[in-house]
Amino acid sequence: MLYLVKGALRGERPRDVVRRSTIVAVISFLTLIDLFGSQALLPQLVTAFEADPGVMGFAVNASTFGMALSGLTVAWYADRIDRKQGIWISLALLSVPTFFLGVVDTVGMFLVLRILQGVFMAAAFTLTLTYLSEQCDVTAAGGAMAAYITGNVASNLFGRVLAVYAADNVGLSGSFWVFAALNLLGAFLALALIGPRDTEAPKRAGSPFEAWKMHMRHPALRAAFAMGFVILFVFVGVFTYVNFYLTGRLGVDASRLGLVYLVFVPALFTTPLAATVVSRHGPRVVFKIAALVVICGLFLTFIPVLWPVLAGLAIIGAGTFFMQAAATGFVGRTATTDRAAANGLYLTFYYTGGLVGAFLLGQIHQLLGWHGVAVVVLSAIFAMMPLVRHLKDPGPEVLPRRMAQQMQAETQPDT
Repeated sequence: MLYLVKGALRGERPRDVVRRSTIVAVISFLTLIDLFGSQALLPQLVTAFEADPGVMGFAVNASTFGMALSGLTVAWYADRIDRKQGIWISLALLSVPTFFLGVVDTVGMFLVLRILQGVFMAAAFTLTLTYLSEQCDVTAAGGAMAAYITGNVASNLFGRVLAVYAADNVGLSGSFWVFAALNLLGAFLALALIGPRDTEAPKRAGSPFEAWKMHMRHPALRAAFAMGFVILFVFVGVFTYVNFYLTGRLGVDASRLGLVYLVFVPALFTTPLAATVVSRHGPRVVFKIAALVVICGLFLTFIPVLWPVLAGLAIIGAGTFFMQAAATGFVGRTATTDRAAANGLYLTFYYTGGLVGAFLLGQIHQLLGWHGVAVVVLSAIFAMMPLVRHLKDPGPEVLPRRMAQQMQAETQPDT
C-alpha cells in the first residue's frame, strides 16, 4: 500500500509499518467485537427474553449510549490518562459485563450491562485514536486509522458469525463468555504490544469545555461530527433490523444468519485503501461517492429476493466503512490541538447516532417493517449531503507533498 512506501521514506522499515498496522487492526477487532456480535443474536434474544423486537433491539444497541458518555469522559481526562494503560485496562474491564450478559434473565439488566460494555469499548476506542494521532505524522496516521477501521470491519464480520456459531453450539450464555475471553485477549495484546508514547501527552490549553467549544466553533469539525452521527444511525438501523427482514420475509434460518454477514468481506479489502484514496482525492469527493454507494445498496434491499438484498448489504457495509474511515481521518487531521477532545466529540456524536437509530428505527420497524426503515435511512443520508461541502479537499497528493516538505525541513542544517 502507498502508506507503506511513505513509512519507508520516513525511515521506517516496511515490516515495522505492517507490524504497527496489524497490531492496530487486531486491537480494534477485539475492542468492538462485542458491539456487533450481539446484533446478530437479536432474533434469538427476542425469543429467549420473550421481548418485543423493538425493545430488544434498543437494549442490544444500548451500548452506544455508554459509548457516547465514555467518549466525552475520556476526552475530559485525556491529558491525565496514560494511553497504553488506559487501553488495556479498558479492555480487561470490558470482559466483566460481557461475562455477566451470559447469566442475566431480564431485559433491564441486559440493557444496563450493554451500557457498561459501551463505556469500556469507547474508552479503549477513544484512547487508541488519540494515541495514533499523537504518535503518527499526518500521512502515517491515515494508514493507521485505516488499519483501525479495517479491524472494525473484521469485528462486524467475524463477530456476528462467531456469535451465531457459538450460540448454536454452546448456547446464548456460552456465546457471551466466548466474547469475554476475547476481551481479555485484547487486553493482553494491548499490554504486550502497544509501545509507549514518544513524548509526553500534549497538555490542554484550557478547560475541557473550552476545548469542546473551540472544536464546535469549527464549521468543518461540526460537519464531521454531524456526519458521524448519520453514519452510525444508518449502520445500526440497517444491520439491526434487516435481521427480521432476512429471517421473516426472505426465509433465512436464524442458525444460518451469521453466514449472511459474509457481506462484510468486500469491506475488508476496500477499507484499507481509504487512506490512499482520501490522500489523492480528498475527503469531500470520497465521502460523496461512498454515500452514493450506500444509497444504491439501500435501493437493492427493496427487491424482495435474497441475493439482491445480500448484494445491497455488502455495498452498504463497504460504503459506510469508507465514510467512517474518511471522517475519522479528517477529524484527526483538522483538529490540530486537543485531539482527544475532538475524537471524544466525534465518537459521542457517532454513538449517539447509533442509539437514536436503534430507538427511532425500532419504532419505524414496528409500524412499517423493513421498507419503512430503509426509507428513513435514505432520508437521513440525503439530509447529510449538504454538510459534505465543509470537508475541504486538500487536492491530489497534498499529503505526500506535505510529507516531503516536512522531510526537507528536517534535513536542513541548523543555522
